[in-house]
Amino acid sequence: MTIKRWRRFRQLRRAWWSLWILTSLYLISLVAELICNNTPLLVRYDDHYYVPLVRFYPEDTFLRNGRQTRPDYKQILTASLFTNHPGNFMIFPPIPYGPYENVPPDSIPQSEAVTLTFRPEPHVASISISTNYSITRMANTEFFFDTPPDALRGQSFTNVWTISPAIKEAISTRFENKEAPAISATTCCQANPRREAELSLSEFTPRDIAPTAIRLTLREKSDRSPLSRGTLCWNAQMQLASASFSGWTSLAPAIQSDLTAYAAQGLSNAVAPRFMVINGTPYTVTATQSEVRWPYRPVKGHWLGIDSSGRDVLARILYGLRTSLTFGFLLVILAMFLGTALGAIQGYFGRHVDMIGQRFTEVWSALPFLYVMILLGAVYGRGFILLVVCYAIFNWIGISYYIRAEFLRLRHLPFVEAARSLGLPHRAIIFRHILPNSLTPLITFFPFNLVGAIGSLAALDYLGFGLPAPTPSWGELLQQAQQFRWAWWLILYPALALFIVMLLGVFVGEGIRNVYDPRPETKFE
Repeated sequence: MTIKRWRRFRQLRRAWWSLWILTSLYLISLVAELICNNTPLLVRYDDHYYVPLVRFYPEDTFLRNGRQTRPDYKQILTASLFTNHPGNFMIFPPIPYGPYENVPPDSIPQSEAVTLTFRPEPHVASISISTNYSITRMANTEFFFDTPPDALRGQSFTNVWTISPAIKEAISTRFENKEAPAISATTCCQANPRREAELSLSEFTPRDIAPTAIRLTLREKSDRSPLSRGTLCWNAQMQLASASFSGWTSLAPAIQSDLTAYAAQGLSNAVAPRFMVINGTPYTVTATQSEVRWPYRPVKGHWLGIDSSGRDVLARILYGLRTSLTFGFLLVILAMFLGTALGAIQGYFGRHVDMIGQRFTEVWSALPFLYVMILLGAVYGRGFILLVVCYAIFNWIGISYYIRAEFLRLRHLPFVEAARSLGLPHRAIIFRHILPNSLTPLITFFPFNLVGAIGSLAALDYLGFGLPAPTPSWGELLQQAQQFRWAWWLILYPALALFIVMLLGVFVGEGIRNVYDPRPETKFE
């Protein structure tokens, strides 16, 4: 029967290849140190060979400085004591970065460039009105009124802009010398209702004498979008290599020269932001030099980017694969062992044992898992083994129901009654006769439980209750993506790795379920 099921599983190509791919990925992760590591595979120094991956060598072995600490092999590789001997060499893995190594910013090539950022500044006007809304004083009103400033004095503000009832009530309260909070509302121009502005009043406190004028603030409200970010790139000869500003060619020559000079200053020194009027629109222009900031986009040598702590994302994902699959296997094995043991005892003995076991299972399943994890983590600290054990003591409940049902079904069959008649002990009946015939739920649910365990670990790490830092974890990378939402590589690659592994597990589980299905697949045409 087992051979027939194995042959049938091999015929399910999707499940068969998914099993091989998943197994290959796990085997690759087990030898991740040979693929992705900042420790060399082989070192030749002074006619002696060293294997740092197998044995620890202190720093004194290579630099003769008396230090017994862990050496930094990349610094040793550039040290004069190492390079003076022509026979010395180091062989690093194909990806010479470890999961805990912080990448030096100066190792990332940068082009000599400066970025000019344009931020539009809205027009703001200050207007003082009397009790009948006539304008007494004004400042910077050219944008909001077609009338010259000198002709505005004495005119009614409501003849040009509408005032909402809430603003009118706030103005009346201030003229009555009563305390009033700050307020703002949208106002429309009488001549053009589509032209809007934000009308606001500051907070008012009572004074000794009631005010005779109230100051209003008009702020431009429009959908003007800022100019696109652009760069002025300079080569080593300080010549302009490219200008990628949106609408750069449409600007006046004087403005182009002014922006070029400002960019040249920002290329050599840090300069303060500058206020400029471009095509009638005020902008605050900021010059920023190109620099490396974490997280950093994918570049040559770091094909999947760098995380917020300066660590290679590819190394973190590869080592996180081993962590996730190892955690999943240990959790599923431990949970199934507990669930099988408790379910077998309940189903075999039945009656009072079954009733007491069921009540205990119901009470245990009602405990809040996340709160228990937080409590145990605060008392004992977070760790891999503690996380596996704590998760397993809550994850056995589902499989215990299936094993209990199988034992309840099988314990009254003739072969079990015959075993009892022969005087076999309970232990032999459970493990030699009933349990081998109850393995179908264990085998069919194993891949699905593995997928659930991997997803649960990623969720716990994402929430901050999983493995302790700086353990490589996919959930921890996704948590960084939550903080740096513009870092698309922190979202794409960990989520893609998690999706692929879980999808492969589901395909394997579906194949095993079809193999154990007593009804063969049929096709109707």
